[in-house]
Amino acid sequence: MKQEYTALLGDILRQMANTDHIRLEDVPDIDLYMDQVTRFIDEHLKSSKRYENDKILTKTMINNYAKNKLLPPPQKKRYSREHMLVLIFIYYFKGFLPLNDIQAILNPVTDRFFRDDRDFSIQDIYEEIYHLGREQIQATIRDVMDNFHTAAASFEDCPEEDREFLQLFAFICLLGFDIYIKKEVIEKMIDALPALPPEKKG
Repeated sequence: MKQEYTALLGDILRQMANTDHIRLEDVPDIDLYMDQVTRFIDEHLKSSKRYENDKILTKTMINNYAKNKLLPPPQKKRYSREHMLVLIFIYYFKGFLPLNDIQAILNPVTDRFFRDDRDFSIQDIYEEIYHLGREQIQATIRDVMDNFHTAAASFEDCPEEDREFLQLFAFICLLGFDIYIKKEVIEKMIDALPALPPEKKG
């Protein structure tokens, strides 16, 4: 493939390696109004936008999440740190899952761990997931590079004028196939999710 594609992928992967997703300590530990919530999310996730005018989370989206019981309702129109963490999870999931699947994943978590007065809360869950994600970045970069090299070695017998385009197409297909397989696994795991045991009282 052309050097420009190699350089472009290198730039993308360097950006990916240097992306620092929202750390727990970055999330305000005070209740916020809607405008403050959308401003915070937009500022901290703007690097994930494809186009400048893309919206990360709008007021309408957040209201719909609460209305559909995907997000616990705000208290006196204010959102806690726990609300913010749930919204961050929703944002990442909604890129590849429908809302009913996100509900199947998140509702048991929010029902059981949402309150911050627990010994183990959604803040602890977010912190653990954050660190797991950081550790996975390098493995993901290596996997993308392996796919790139595999695609670059493909279509050796096709006409030379078509080879580069088809190699790029093969690379995109390999990445797409990976997403397809992982999405299938996610959907089957969601369908098999066990119910959490009832919380002990007293």
